[in-house]
Amino acid sequence: MAEVLTAEAVRDELGGLAGWSGDPGGITRTVELASFPDAIEVVDRVAVTAEELDHHPDIDIRWRTVTFRCVTHSAGGVTRRDVELARRIDEIVGEGR
Repeated sequence: MAEVLTAEAVRDELGGLAGWSGDPGGITRTVELASFPDAIEVVDRVAVTAEELDHHPDIDIRWRTVTFRCVTHSAGGVTRRDVELARRIDEIVGEGR
């Protein structure tokens, strides 16, 4: 099973992630895209990446605003897998703007 990161480790990792916040219980980023179709396209691309990683974020879509939340539910908190997924989401969001 994946190991939950300490509060200090999560803070350190968040320093290298654009727009993410959180604690060992979960990390979150909200982005606003140019349009609803752009938001859906980003979500679709994140879905493909999540399947490849076999690790899935919680996603909330409100018109063109999308919130991603990463937490390893089976471990009970944030793990390295969540940090990697967050980095991949950042790449996708950067391409979708």
